[in-house]
Amino acid sequence: MYDALIVGAGFAGSVSAQILAQKGFKVLVLEERDHIGGNCYDELVNGVLVHRYGPHLFHTSDEEVWEFLSQFTKWTSYEHHVKAHIDGLNVPIPFNFNSICKLFEPNKADELIKRLLKYYKLDTKVPILELKKHPDLLLQKLADFVYEKVFLGYTAKQWGLKPEELDSAVTARVPLFIGWDDRYFNDTFQAVPKDGYTKLFENLLNHPNITLKLSCVFELDAKFDGVIVYTGMIDRLFNYCHKELSYRSINLEFETVDKKWFQDAPTINFPNNYDFTRITEFKHIHPSNSPKTVILKEYPTLHVKGKTEPFYPFFTKEAKEHYLKYVKLAKEHPNLVLLGRLAEYRYYDMDDVVKRVIDFFRDWKSR
Repeated sequence: MYDALIVGAGFAGSVSAQILAQKGFKVLVLEERDHIGGNCYDELVNGVLVHRYGPHLFHTSDEEVWEFLSQFTKWTSYEHHVKAHIDGLNVPIPFNFNSICKLFEPNKADELIKRLLKYYKLDTKVPILELKKHPDLLLQKLADFVYEKVFLGYTAKQWGLKPEELDSAVTARVPLFIGWDDRYFNDTFQAVPKDGYTKLFENLLNHPNITLKLSCVFELDAKFDGVIVYTGMIDRLFNYCHKELSYRSINLEFETVDKKWFQDAPTINFPNNYDFTRITEFKHIHPSNSPKTVILKEYPTLHVKGKTEPFYPFFTKEAKEHYLKYVKLAKEHPNLVLLGRLAEYRYYDMDDVVKRVIDFFRDWKSR
């Protein structure tokens, strides 16, 4: 009955389903959860649109990705701002010139900014671990300050490791910004779906060639000879025969607060002194006339099979080795395609996943 089987209705699965359906494939989408949208799923709580699995802010500089998704949603322009609670003050993150001016006395702040501009171009980013090795002693001290106040505690909570123990792909995501731009992202296109992410996914899956089944557990079946696009955990697909891969998870604590606003920024990070890493207030992201507000506190934890959601691949040397063994197994199934963060065991932003799927099926068409 079907030419293609898609496992998972997040971005990787839903975009794959739409592209294949447009090519004339009869597509069956299986989703284990009782909803579509993966971790981008959102819902109304006391009149506030809330992201059930934590904040998701769409941003990209890829025009093809933007135009593709714009077929399925209207956008509300949104530029995300994050602050960190440091020494009793909320200062912009990524740490930038405004952060320096707020935390240091004026003469020292001016000198620090002058030194940074001497070595780095305006509106660029430098990883904090790189700055710690700078020959300029004053910049070394600045790097040590940011490392201790912003990076160390947050990283320890988020990953359970010291920054030096993390993969460079992770540490590079926490830079010092050389400039005054307080936006968390600097991409060309920054927005959230006007009617929410769930509606975007409904539109992606709304095609006569697509059949969706929720609350379905998938098991690899050699009898199906169509294309199988798998977007879930690759170790689970093969019943953990090469041990479980490592993931980090988050315990999400939502709270409805009986006041108009709770905090002065959409997200405030708490690097030190608290068990949670950050608080997000969703009314900053999706404006609402509700007299109440909804906040989310995030408590990072190690993923435990069957008990928590696997949010982030945890790139240990052992995990990478086991992942390659699973890839080798996957190659024994010529009709099996692995797409997405969990299936490919790598960190993708939302736009990265969409780009990956578009590029894959562009090449795949000629096979």
